[in-house]
Amino acid sequence: MALPDPASTSTALVTGASSGIGEQLARALAARGHHVTLVARRAERLERLAAELHDAAVIPTDLADSTARDALAAAVDGGGRAVEVLVNSAGLGVYEPFYRSSRERELEQVRVLAEAPMDLTHRWLPGMVERRSGAIINVSSVSGFQALPYNAGYAAAKSYLLLLSEALHAEVGEFGVTVTAVCPGPVPTEFQATNDAAFAEKLPKAVWVSAERVAEDALQGAECEARVVVPGGPIVGAAFSANRYAPRGLALAISKRIMAS
Repeated sequence: MALPDPASTSTALVTGASSGIGEQLARALAARGHHVTLVARRAERLERLAAELHDAAVIPTDLADSTARDALAAAVDGGGRAVEVLVNSAGLGVYEPFYRSSRERELEQVRVLAEAPMDLTHRWLPGMVERRSGAIINVSSVSGFQALPYNAGYAAAKSYLLLLSEALHAEVGEFGVTVTAVCPGPVPTEFQATNDAAFAEKLPKAVWVSAERVAEDALQGAECEARVVVPGGPIVGAAFSANRYAPRGLALAISKRIMAS
């Protein structure tokens, strides 16, 4: 299977592990026997989670800070465990008209959603290729399937991560490494309240998927060497996947109506 077996010499590094999808992915990997390295800004939450898991390390990191990412890599590489599984799940969102939004917040969003996953992938993918073993799970979003007015930077960053993942999946599959883009729809976590994503309440409850289901579908997708996973089963997949192929003008008109507050 494409998801490497647990080993005393390896770790599964999970960003955004303090809550939501990242936390559930860390729990699911630990339940499969993996040593996990928990990464997020909120150290106290990471420590609580680590105390529940069998074998975990905690490295609080602000992923928007390139110097902090250097320190993260140094700590991991100096810890004697190779990153065999990398999960890029840290997130934030700006949900307002771009011309009114904070420039610093927009830059932070790009750094966390696009720059940081690219950076961490570039640090640890070469080792996976050399060992002919590894899995990268990038948590994108169905928002990356089309442009989203009033959520422009978020959708663009998620699209970047989706396309990067698909290209890398094609590049490294022959070396025994899989890269999977996981594209959830709405997930009932604290993300909506933290990021003022009130628009999500307009979406039908049938397309909402729990963080636990997202994590399980993501890991199953990696095990099957899937390129893209839309968690939640065929109904959710049918609801969102067509957005990748809809005429751009139609998609923009519909998404603008949905995203408008």
